[in-house]
Amino acid sequence: MARPTVAFLSDFGTRDHYAGTLKAVVLSVCPDATLVDIGHEIPAHDVLAGALELAACYRYFPAGTVFLAVVDPGVGSARRGIAAETGDYRFVAPDNGVLSAVFHDTHPKRVVELTERKYARPTVSRTFEGRDRFAPAAGWLAKGIALSSLGKTIKDFRMLDLPSPKVSADELKGEVVRIDRFGNLITNIDRRTFEHLANGGAISVKAGTQDIPRVVATYAEAPAGELCALFGSTDHLEIAVNAGDAAAHLKLSRGAPVIVRRGP
Repeated sequence: MARPTVAFLSDFGTRDHYAGTLKAVVLSVCPDATLVDIGHEIPAHDVLAGALELAACYRYFPAGTVFLAVVDPGVGSARRGIAAETGDYRFVAPDNGVLSAVFHDTHPKRVVELTERKYARPTVSRTFEGRDRFAPAAGWLAKGIALSSLGKTIKDFRMLDLPSPKVSADELKGEVVRIDRFGNLITNIDRRTFEHLANGGAISVKAGTQDIPRVVATYAEAPAGELCALFGSTDHLEIAVNAGDAAAHLKLSRGAPVIVRRGP
């Protein structure tokens, strides 16, 4: 029988004990779990960034993986803790929208509120619910309990208003939604929408106020140091600099406009 997998995403960073403590609690419940870090460098309190990073990777994990996503600016408040299942995967997170992009891809089959205290630690810290509520729940799911054991089913879970591109006859208005560690500006413009607009013809791309010289298939197709646009691993349009940092070069951040027009 395959060992259960638990994957972690947080804004805890790696300097402090927080991320390691999540893993320790999961292992105390399910010692056979395989632990995988998606990442712990989500910008502090940035729920949308966490939602987009989780959606970019979850489908590449083995079926049955439990995801623990803790980006939680509302820790200790009245916001709920939730667990969800989408068929192949299960998720544990605060009910603040961090699962929104996943749910946009695959509507959850069931979402429950974490109300069953026997699947939490005996004492729940008001400042570290990731350790005391969310990590134990993830461990128990990995160990094989049913999602329904964790609490009552809810329908009114929080969904963020995810930015989507606006399409007209000759223009596609999108925006930067993620910036990776290489400085690539990743937009909300997907390949299908882009190709539908292009319809086999010429296309021009502008990021902020800067015209992008070319659309390429790989970074190396552009000369070193030159701006380019391409479709990255998530099949969304990126603005990049070959062997450089497009975000620093253009001085753009998340939310910056990216416009695609039909014609040269």
